Amino acid sequence: MSAVLDDMDSRPGSTTSLLRTVIGLYLRDAGGWMSAKDIVALMEALGTSGTVTRTALGRLRKKDVVLQEARAGIHGFTLTDGAATMLARGDRRIYNPRSMSPTDPWCLISFSIPETEREKRHQLRRRLHWIGCGTVAAGLWICPDSLREEVEEILADLMLRDMATIFITETPLVGGSLREAAAKWWDLDAVASLHRDFIREHGSAGASPTDLSETPGQVVEASAASFAAYVQCIDRWRIIPYLDPGLPADFLPVDWPGAEGTALFNRIVTAYAGPSAEFVRQTLKETDGVRAS
Repeated sequence: MSAVLDDMDSRPGSTTSLLRTVIGLYLRDAGGWMSAKDIVALMEALGTSGTVTRTALGRLRKKDVVLQEARAGIHGFTLTDGAATMLARGDRRIYNPRSMSPTDPWCLISFSIPETEREKRHQLRRRLHWIGCGTVAAGLWICPDSLREEVEEILADLMLRDMATIFITETPLVGGSLREAAAKWWDLDAVASLHRDFIREHGSAGASPTDLSETPGQVVEASAASFAAYVQCIDRWRIIPYLDPGLPADFLPVDWPGAEGTALFNRIVTAYAGPSAEFVRQTLKETDGVRAS
């Protein structure tokens, strides 16, 4: 099993996590390959030295996220196939957070895995948790039916499909309230804390970035600031749509912060995605110019 699947283990804000985010946002748009010098220049805009960035690149190579590849004699990196699949899935999660309606179907995953396969059992539980599934019992998990395809991929990857049964059902009938049941099945307090942390740390970025229409020097400075704000926002946000299953309102606490966090994220994307992408394009042109000279 590829270590690329451990994507969520990188602590948001760490060098490795920020580097994953930069690669996920911009390497594919750069033609699927980026020179080491380009990557170092972008990470320097985030306050990370070249030495630290190169060390983090080494970690991502070991985790099967990137491959070294020289083009025209220039040292650079491209994505592994597993990383490309992971990032495509991440795009769907990050930019299209889930939100169930009360009538949407549910998916139940029942499994019985022998002790001889306990490591696979551990991996299955870990990965079901990371895609937003809840635990009804040790061998019974629940998630929105929209996640069924990802559940099937996990079972197939771990070669456990013949040890699991999937049920599609309407709203579960519980002894108490749906809110009480959901609080047992998911760690909603932890997910709410992620939303509130995001709102607290990035709320000031919800306004439009500095006007970029002034002098050329100010344009570069503002674009660099927009790049840093946008990358840090995505890096903090990207795990939330995985862990937050997007439950219907009847399953959630009345003070659930998910809608506020999602609205803030959308405002930041609208304000900063364009200036950030322009900064990256200018940075790559500048490093290309240095190489050419």
